Amino acid sequence: MGENEDRMHPFDINMPYNSPSTPVDYSPFSDSFEHMPPYMSYHPPPSNPDDLRQEVPPTSIVPTDTTFEQNLGSTSRMTAESCLDADDMVFDINEYLEGTTVVDDDEVRVEAPRSGMEFDSMKDLTAYYKQYAKQEGFGVRTQRTRKDDEGRPVYVTVGCARGGKYNPTNNNISKPRPTTRTDCKARVNATLSKNDKWVFTTVENVHNHITVSPKKTRFLRSHKHLDEYSQRILDLNDRAGIRMNKNFYSLVVDAGGFENLQFQEKDCRNFIDKARHLRLGKGGGEALNQYFQRMRDRNDGFVSNMDLDDEGRLRNVFWADARSRAAYEYFGDVVTFDTTYLTNRYGMPFAPFVGVNHHGQSILLGAGLLSNEDTETFVWLFRMWLDCMNGRAPKAMITDQDRAMKSAIAIVFPETRHRYCLWHIMRKLPEKLGSHAQFNAGLKTDLHTALYDSHTSGEFEESWGQVITKYDLHGNKWLQSLYEERSFWVPAYLKSVFWAGMSTTQRSESMNAFFDGYVHSGTTLKEFVDQFDNALRKKVELETMADFNSNNQTIPCVSHFNIEKQFQRLYTNAKFKEVQRELLGLMCCNCSLVSTEGCILKYQVLDEISTDDHIKTLDFCVYYNEEEVEVKCTCALFQTRGILCRHALRVCQLKKINVLPNVYVLDRWRKDLKRTYTLVRSSYDDQRDRADARNYERVLKRCSKLATKISSDNEKISAFLRVVDEFETKCEGSTLESAYEQTKAKANVVLDKGKKIRSPNVVRGKGRPPSKRKVPPVEKLATKRKKSTSRKILVDETQLGETSGSEQHQFDDGVDVGTQNSIFTQSTAEICRRE
Repeated sequence: MGENEDRMHPFDINMPYNSPSTPVDYSPFSDSFEHMPPYMSYHPPPSNPDDLRQEVPPTSIVPTDTTFEQNLGSTSRMTAESCLDADDMVFDINEYLEGTTVVDDDEVRVEAPRSGMEFDSMKDLTAYYKQYAKQEGFGVRTQRTRKDDEGRPVYVTVGCARGGKYNPTNNNISKPRPTTRTDCKARVNATLSKNDKWVFTTVENVHNHITVSPKKTRFLRSHKHLDEYSQRILDLNDRAGIRMNKNFYSLVVDAGGFENLQFQEKDCRNFIDKARHLRLGKGGGEALNQYFQRMRDRNDGFVSNMDLDDEGRLRNVFWADARSRAAYEYFGDVVTFDTTYLTNRYGMPFAPFVGVNHHGQSILLGAGLLSNEDTETFVWLFRMWLDCMNGRAPKAMITDQDRAMKSAIAIVFPETRHRYCLWHIMRKLPEKLGSHAQFNAGLKTDLHTALYDSHTSGEFEESWGQVITKYDLHGNKWLQSLYEERSFWVPAYLKSVFWAGMSTTQRSESMNAFFDGYVHSGTTLKEFVDQFDNALRKKVELETMADFNSNNQTIPCVSHFNIEKQFQRLYTNAKFKEVQRELLGLMCCNCSLVSTEGCILKYQVLDEISTDDHIKTLDFCVYYNEEEVEVKCTCALFQTRGILCRHALRVCQLKKINVLPNVYVLDRWRKDLKRTYTLVRSSYDDQRDRADARNYERVLKRCSKLATKISSDNEKISAFLRVVDEFETKCEGSTLESAYEQTKAKANVVLDKGKKIRSPNVVRGKGRPPSKRKVPPVEKLATKRKKSTSRKILVDETQLGETSGSEQHQFDDGVDVGTQNSIFTQSTAEICRRE
């Protein structure tokens, strides 16, 4: 198409139009247009364009009349004011007077259909007629098919796509929809003969409409084709998160222009929707169930549980992949759990179990989607998770201040040390005490001092009582409830427990924030789990990169302290940086011996700590056992974080200890240990795992590498193409099924027959804190109108597509278990967001 675009249609110039009966006045250019056919004024096209082509030889595409060329040249000079030269005129004629078409040089021109033509199969028949229709400039469709008793086609009618009459279905007659139907009679009828040949019985080649030019045949539906190469590029870019407009434009650039593509952006969008349907499944509960079944079939380590109500509607979901279960063996001692994240169109809160790895990074240890946030629901989820982890409960757990979670943890994890998120509690101070007259004049500072500067529980209780008395807060119920639960959130009560550096649920929230780029409030359940899987791949990649950097990069020491070199050799880079921060803090510590009792030495360490606007000095006690080489500080940094504090390091420096005992080097932070969970894959539902996909990538990479080498040598290219042609000839007998058709065929999963998992009801949980942004009145009005319209649409769709007993905010995909061809009834109403 590319090199013939500027060639003229046969009927544009040499077309034997009949001259009108009366002369046409071409003044003031009558002399120049004397020999020119009157094509500049519009006449209805002839009923049969084939008759026009009979007198034009196939080679007569460009006019050769020198007289005409002279006249056309003179006309160009005379009409210089209009800025049209001869080439422009020819191009305009070729573009807009569409009656016949020109076939590219690389396409074989077929003869017009006639009665008696035979074909070996219906496929050959339709392929021939489509090629004929493409060169003539019209679309085709199968209008009628008749089968025998055995279901074998014996009669077919293939005709122009504009055949048939327009039957409007839109009730609004003031806005009729455009139609292509003109009741065109161009068609061929074929029947299956006794010798199994398809024979044309009747042929009609006359159209009652104008045909299109070669440039525009790519817009006809029957001539569109999205090839396998483009499909793979689209699917690959979609997996990488590239937006559809850029995804399509990459194909445009690769093809050298829009005109070289046999499809449009809309076709690509439709393909991606189908590919996602095959890859993700469409709908809620049933698609999620099929996904979990496939995961279990592919890997025994994948665990999932779905909680259904009496009506078979999904309530709660839990799942954990094999990598998460393996990682729990190493990092399952401390876990955070949080449910303040809305992720899907059903409003089900995302409930991740999050730990911290040897780099201090968040690592997922299981996840759930909940329809309720009561004690019963949490008990179900915790028990599923405990069973998944072989009955091994975590030693410590951090949650937000939720009574339902507290009760559930006491039931399922009675030996686990439970802690409230300190950040959530301190964030409520302005809300609960901001109205106090002295909140910013000492109350807030004194509360922080009592909380963070108390080394023991006795010191905290004394300081707390002084604050309550000083500011007359005895009647404050919120502070009273906090004091009653002080063992769940005050640091002085939690110093004896290892928290791996976590004091809040920030790990869960950071994990939630990580998934923000992958899921949103309109995500279906199946899409959420799959996108969640994609996000985990990124997490795994970050951990792999951190492992590589720790083993291939060395952070220089900041001192000549041999203990620093010991941690430099053993700890990961992230944890070694924490050790260095403590070493740098040695210059702010003043140490002195207080007392000696046998082999136990007591030291006083004064530490100068810089706050926002001033420097304060804190007093710490360090106990050193000379016989056991054991050191312990009242700050309890090593007990809670696993990093030896600056106060203990100061004592070690005074005692000239060059190498610390192994008890102070935790395996949890070491980089030289081989952890088996890193060998476990994090995803098992990858389309690239198919053998055909791997083979395709292998061939494509090999060919691309070879093309780079020989692209500058024409002889090598010709030799290579000859080899390819010979190989292609040998392979003509074998047909390759589309990879996506194979995926569709393999996607059907046989589950429990007769059962049906319905999508969950839209739930309303605690959610994220409401937005503080002031909404302008205009925006409020627009939102109100939008919601009103959405409610109206919802009522209309409910009446049309759902049963009378369904509720307004219920979403049911209505899919029977075991089939992939699901019917998804999705409301267009806007889902309520917790924001």
